Amino acid sequence: MKKTCLLILSVCAWFCIPAQAEVPKSKYGPDDTLGAINNLSPEKVLQATRLVKNGKTYRLGVTTGPTSPAYPPRSYSMTILQLDDGTGTPLGSNKATGNDDLMNLWMGIGSQIDGLGHMGENHVYYNATHARDFITPKGLTKFSIHELPPIVTRGILLDMTKLLGQNPVPEGTAINQPEIERAAKAAGLEIESGDVVLLHTGWLDIMESDPNRFMSGQPGLGMSGARYLAKQGVVAVGADNWALEVIPAETEGEMFPVHPELLAKNGVYVLENMDSRELAKDGVTEFLFVLGQPRFEGAVQAVINPVAIH
Repeated sequence: MKKTCLLILSVCAWFCIPAQAEVPKSKYGPDDTLGAINNLSPEKVLQATRLVKNGKTYRLGVTTGPTSPAYPPRSYSMTILQLDDGTGTPLGSNKATGNDDLMNLWMGIGSQIDGLGHMGENHVYYNATHARDFITPKGLTKFSIHELPPIVTRGILLDMTKLLGQNPVPEGTAINQPEIERAAKAAGLEIESGDVVLLHTGWLDIMESDPNRFMSGQPGLGMSGARYLAKQGVVAVGADNWALEVIPAETEGEMFPVHPELLAKNGVYVLENMDSRELAKDGVTEFLFVLGQPRFEGAVQAVINPVAIH
């Protein structure tokens, strides 16, 4: 009887233990909230400024509007309001008139940065932080976009259309460590700590010609590629598609596995819908990357328009 009770207690104890995601503590410290941004420095900024050769600028953000393809149920809408008394009457003796805009949109639409509070595993996020410890309906109390410093650093473009000889690269094509190393070697580059790495796959052209295909699958970063880039110490990884990672996932049944690998386990930021077409057209592989993200308090993500300067 005693053995039976012990067995029952052991089984109960086993099943009562809540499942825990394998999200480690951060290598940047037990209280860190910035992740790989810690790899930025004034010295890195100065090095990156030396990459400016002719002063040409490239906007990496796409136009965001009501027809922008977006992961359901994300959407965008705008209302224009007059800044007068509401009747169309000009203001003051100088008859001032004007307009304002009221936005109703999801932050995760168009070109965007995913913060460290965006995706985790089993409700555990960056630095082994449980959702209950930082998520509220009115905003994040940790990992918010408004707490991030500007990201000014060396940017690298890896042109997968050139490497693989396909433009666009077909959906379901995983970009992993071998492809990344080959593309970097072809460009004569070494990926370094503090870099921002962008993958060019030609997928944005599909967004404009066939939005349904654009959202139904994509080429993108695979798991070994994500782990390799994180090991190199990159600050962020971006691509010219809507979710950065390869879809369908490499392992059947998994959903967006690369996101928590980068964000939760390594503190590496995700940049989506990066318009790298002009950079690729001009053959630019190394540049000054500049991002001053909007400081929306408590935000998980933000619509952005980074700038590449060459």
